Amino acid sequence: MQLKMVIDPYGESTGLTLPLLEADVVLITHEHEDHNNKKAVKGEPFVISSPGEYEVKGVFIQGIASFHDDKEGKERGLNTIYAVEGEGLRVCHLGDFGQKELSSEQLENIGDVDILLIPVGGVYTINGKEAQRVISQLEPKIVIPMHYLLSKLKYKLNPVEDFLRTMGAKKAEAQEKLVVKEKDLAQEREETEIVVLRP
Repeated sequence: MQLKMVIDPYGESTGLTLPLLEADVVLITHEHEDHNNKKAVKGEPFVISSPGEYEVKGVFIQGIASFHDDKEGKERGLNTIYAVEGEGLRVCHLGDFGQKELSSEQLENIGDVDILLIPVGGVYTINGKEAQRVISQLEPKIVIPMHYLLSKLKYKLNPVEDFLRTMGAKKAEAQEKLVVKEKDLAQEREETEIVVLRP
């Protein structure tokens, strides 16, 4: 059974236009207006916006408490990390993660990660160098950078190229979509693959 999931639908205040989306589940990492436009998502989605354990249509979702900054939330508050498991894959979305690194408790709750979505733009989240540290903690098979500078975005963030340089990755050609199956990740990999998705 297919499950459609949307994470952190953004509003027009960002300068970007949200495409038409329909979902069974909407995950909100924090309640800032650029991440919680759940009313724009069609259907009657089940909305998750806090830490805890959930199951929807055979997909397991764990929300893990974290901070939006490196001062224990004193500047920007809390953020929820989501670890999603289904069809033999475990995906982790860090949201607007701002800590310099994951705590041992967070690492234990996240577990083994196949695909990691991680912010790299700095300013409001970790930057590319800090992201490299978090990636080394989790050792995912695939990394998808997010929350970086885009042409129409109203927030001044670092470009994704800064992160790619830090990781020693050649300029990654942005892909329209990523299709991954359990068997694709079963093979041994020498290094983490970085995939840039076209916004």
